[in-house]
Amino acid sequence: MFVSKREIDVRYAETDQMGVVYHANYLVWMEVGRTQLIKDLGFSYASMEEQGVLSPVLDVHIQYKKPLKYGETAVIYTWIEEYNGLKVVYGYEIYTPTGELAIQSTSTHVCVRKETFKPISMKKTFPEWHEAYLHAMKKE
Repeated sequence: MFVSKREIDVRYAETDQMGVVYHANYLVWMEVGRTQLIKDLGFSYASMEEQGVLSPVLDVHIQYKKPLKYGETAVIYTWIEEYNGLKVVYGYEIYTPTGELAIQSTSTHVCVRKETFKPISMKKTFPEWHEAYLHAMKKE
């Protein structure tokens, strides 16, 4: 299975009064990881949007394990957990600088036409993405 890696320096503005990363910022980092995965597979989410297609979030699950703090570097790993040509579930793990698991999560997405928000088949609309996603899921 292909796993993408991205590092993010924790900024002061991303922390809360307790001095740890505010929980909603992990959603932003998951998007950064997802965008990196798409880029690593040779595609561009911006290019998809230019073609009138969006990929809204249907569902998110997050388990918070360890806090990250200002000045640390978060390490984000992202992969394709499930994909069926229409729906995709991305998996994420974000680690502390010492290698401890900070969060474990998934997000579920579909592709829709921007003007109607009707779901479309990635397999038919983006056959190259479809093949890349299938290949990225293979256990090697």
